[in-house]
Amino acid sequence: MDIATLRNANPDHWKKATAIRALAMDAVQAANSGHPGMPMGMADVATVLFEKHLKFDAAAPDWADRDRFILSAGHGSMLLYALLYLTGYEDMTLDQIRNFRQWGSITAGHPEYGHAKGIETTTGPLGQGISNAVGFAIAEEALRAEFGAKTVDHHTYVIAGDGCLMEGISHEAIGLAGHLKLGRLIVLWDNNDITIDGRVGLSDSTDQRARFAAAGWRVLSCDGHDPADIDRALNEAKGSDRPVLVDCKTIIGFGSPKKADTSGAHGSPLGDAEIATTKEIYGWPYGPFEIPADVLQSWRAIGARGAATRAEWEAGFARLSASRQADFTRRMAGQPSRKLEAAIRAFKKQISETTPKVATRKSSEMVLEVINGIMPETIGGSADLTGSNNTKTGGLGVFTAQDRKGRYVYYGIREHGMAAAMNGMALHGGIKPYGGTFLCFTDYARGAMRLSALMGVPVSYVMTHDSIGLGEDGPTHQPVEHLAMLRATPNIHVFRPCDTVETAEAWELALTSARTPSVLALTRQGLPTLRTQHKTKNLTAQGAYVLAEAEGKRRAILMASGSEVEIAMAARDLLQAEGIGVRVVSFPCWELFEAQSEAYRRKVLPAGPVRVAVEAGLRFGWDRWLADERGRREKAGFAGMEGFGASAPAPQLYQEFGITADSVADKVRALL
Repeated sequence: MDIATLRNANPDHWKKATAIRALAMDAVQAANSGHPGMPMGMADVATVLFEKHLKFDAAAPDWADRDRFILSAGHGSMLLYALLYLTGYEDMTLDQIRNFRQWGSITAGHPEYGHAKGIETTTGPLGQGISNAVGFAIAEEALRAEFGAKTVDHHTYVIAGDGCLMEGISHEAIGLAGHLKLGRLIVLWDNNDITIDGRVGLSDSTDQRARFAAAGWRVLSCDGHDPADIDRALNEAKGSDRPVLVDCKTIIGFGSPKKADTSGAHGSPLGDAEIATTKEIYGWPYGPFEIPADVLQSWRAIGARGAATRAEWEAGFARLSASRQADFTRRMAGQPSRKLEAAIRAFKKQISETTPKVATRKSSEMVLEVINGIMPETIGGSADLTGSNNTKTGGLGVFTAQDRKGRYVYYGIREHGMAAAMNGMALHGGIKPYGGTFLCFTDYARGAMRLSALMGVPVSYVMTHDSIGLGEDGPTHQPVEHLAMLRATPNIHVFRPCDTVETAEAWELALTSARTPSVLALTRQGLPTLRTQHKTKNLTAQGAYVLAEAEGKRRAILMASGSEVEIAMAARDLLQAEGIGVRVVSFPCWELFEAQSEAYRRKVLPAGPVRVAVEAGLRFGWDRWLADERGRREKAGFAGMEGFGASAPAPQLYQEFGITADSVADKVRALL
C-alpha cells in the first residue's frame, strides 16, 4: 500500500499516525541523536492499538487494571514519548519532547522506568522488554485468580523488533510464556528486516513465526501499514488462550525517500532536507514539533476514552469488602505485610534458643516458611535448582497453565529469563517475586539484575552455593569474583548472612525494601548459629556490627561475611588464648554499612588495631574497609581467594586455599 493510497483510504488515521512520525523525526533531529526509523515504521500499529484496543486512561496512569504497554524495542523511544504526549499524560509535555535525550529531561535515549508515567519498564538492552512482559502476564494471571476478573482483567502488549528476537533471552522468555499459556500476552513484532548493520539476512535466517509456534504461541500476521488489517489481527489476538505473536510487516523509516527500508533510518537523524521532503510526502505542512489542533484533539480523545471504563472499575472495586480493598491496595503499592516484623522477631528468638546448625540456604527456606504463610503476594521460583536453592516451601502450590493460584514457578534452565520475568512481576505490582540459582550463575542473569538496580525494583535473588564451600562441583560452579561484581553494581544490597538469624534479618530487609533489589548469597555447607543472644533489633540493617568484643586490650579486628564468620570466631579463640584481644565484626551487607553514619562506622572500625578480612572470594573491594575507614594498608591482611577454585571436598579446599582459623591467626600475629 503506497502512501497516497493509505492517506486517501484512511485520512483520520493517517493524520494521527503522521503526528507520531513527525515528532519522532523532529526530536531526533533536534537532539542530533536517536532512532527515527522504528517510530516511523510502527506508527500505524501504535495508533490502532491505542485508539481501538489499549485499555488505559491518560488522566490516571497508575490505574491498577490498565493494559500494560511495553516498548521492548527501546531504541524507538520516541514512539512511546510521542504517544504519551499526544494522549495527554500530564508529565509528558511538548517541552520534554523538544528536550529529547538532553540533561534533566524525562525523555531519555531509551525509556527509563520512573522518569515518566506510562513507561512501564526500562528498555533498551534488547530482549529485556519482551522478557519483562512475561512477568507482567504472570502477575496479571495470578492476581486475577486471587482477586477475580472484576478486579484484575487486562492484557500486556509488547512492541518488539528483530533485535529483541535475536537476543538469547527472548528464547527463554517465549519458551516460558508458551509453556504457561499466558493468553493475555500479545507481542507485536516490528518485522522490518533491518538491523544497524543492514539486512537481517546478514546475520540471521531464523523463521521467527515457526519458532514462536513451536514454543506454543499463536502466530498471526498483518500489514503493519494497513489500519484495518492491524485492527483485525489485534481483535483475533485478544481472543486467544495462548500468547500471541502478531507479525507486523513494516518499512523502517516509512516515507523517507532516501532512508526508508535501510539501516540509515535506524540510528541517526534523517537530516533537515530529508525531513522536509518526507513531510511533504506525508502531506504534513507543519514546522518542527507543530501538531495541528484538530489532530491533537483527536489524540486527547483517545487518551480520555478509558475514563468511563476506569470509573466503572472503581465503582466495582468500592463494592469489595474493606479488608479486600485494603489488601489489594497495599500490595499494589508494594507495602509489606504488617505481620512481617513480628513474625521475623519471633523466628529469630526461636533460632537463638534452639541454635540449629544448617546451611544458610536451608535457613532461607526456614524463613520463607514463615514469610510465605503471612505474605500472599510472594511468588517464588528457581531456575531448575529448587532442591538446591531451597526456594519452595510447603503449601505454595505451583503456578501452571492449569492452576493460576499456585505461587511457585518452575522456570527451567532460564536464569536470565527468570530474572527478567521477576522484574516484570514486581513492576506490575501486587507481587513480591523471588527466585533462585547458584551464585556463579548470576553471570547468566546479569543483564536483568542490572536493570533491577537501575529501575529500583525490589526483586529478591536467592543465590546459593556461594563459594568454594560448595565443594566437588569445582571452579565452574564456585564463585570467586561474583560478590565483588555484585557489590560494584549501584543500588543492590548484597547480603551474605553468617547464620539463620542474619538470614532472617536479610529477608526482612529484602521484603521491606522500596527501591533496591537484594541478593542473598547463601551457603551449601552447614553453619552454626552464632547469634545466640536474642536481639529484637535488626543488626543486619546496620550492614556490619560487632559480633564478639575483644577481651582485654583490643589489638586486632577480624572482619568476615557468611561462612567465614565462623572461621573468624575460631581465630579469635586462638588469639585470645594467647592474650591478644580480638574484635570480630560480622559484615553481612557492605552497602548498608556504607550508608551508616560516620560515627557508627568509627565505632565499629576504630583506628589502631590491625585488621584482617576473611571471605572465600577475591580481595577486590575489601581494602575499602581494611585500609580506608581509619585503617592502614601495612597493618591489613586478607584471607580468601586469589584465583579460581578447584574440585575437591569443601573442608580440603578451605585448607588448601588458606581460609582457616590458623591461617587467619597467623596473619594477625604477623601484622602485630
